[in-house]
Amino acid sequence: MKHIFRKGNNQNETTFLLLHGTGGTEQDLLPIGEMIDDSASVLSVRGNVSENGMPRFFKRLSEGIFDEEDLVFRTKELNEFLEKAARDNGFDRDHVIAAGYSNGANIAGSLLFHYERPMKGAILFHPMVPRRGIDLPDLTGIPVFIGAGKNDPICRPEETEELAQLLKDAGADVTVHWENFGHQLTGPEVEAAATWYKNNFNQKG
Repeated sequence: MKHIFRKGNNQNETTFLLLHGTGGTEQDLLPIGEMIDDSASVLSVRGNVSENGMPRFFKRLSEGIFDEEDLVFRTKELNEFLEKAARDNGFDRDHVIAAGYSNGANIAGSLLFHYERPMKGAILFHPMVPRRGIDLPDLTGIPVFIGAGKNDPICRPEETEELAQLLKDAGADVTVHWENFGHQLTGPEVEAAATWYKNNFNQKG
């Protein structure tokens, strides 16, 4: 998978897995990673799927309707890529924290839905429920931050609440941060994620 890896401070074990939204690239969330923790390593990935020339992490049938078969395949592909990237770049898979926006948040959520402890924590900006009607793995103690908009037309508040409950039921420690906006990623949302990160991972602020 096309990606950027940047080695962080040797005293910091964290590696951010940055996952862009539809039409984005591996460059998009680099500033977000720096705002949250500029000493962490970064693995920023471009989705392998093209929708009318726009990079995505998995196919969809229409707005808000996922191609579940492709979602499962691409989630496995990303999980395997993470294993290889950890070996190739010398970072610890057990210290990966995903940070994704929209489509990127959905594939990060799908990792949590399909694999036991695929990451140390996750920052999900405007995610949807990846799949319904499946048993989630044990996510006990995994901190998850969800950034959401009360007026988000794509990821409606009830969708956010459903996702948060599903993750909590699987044992995750979920924090939901609400903004009075739509689907856009806002500065206060990122600041809230940075505070959450420092509180959960004992980083100096």
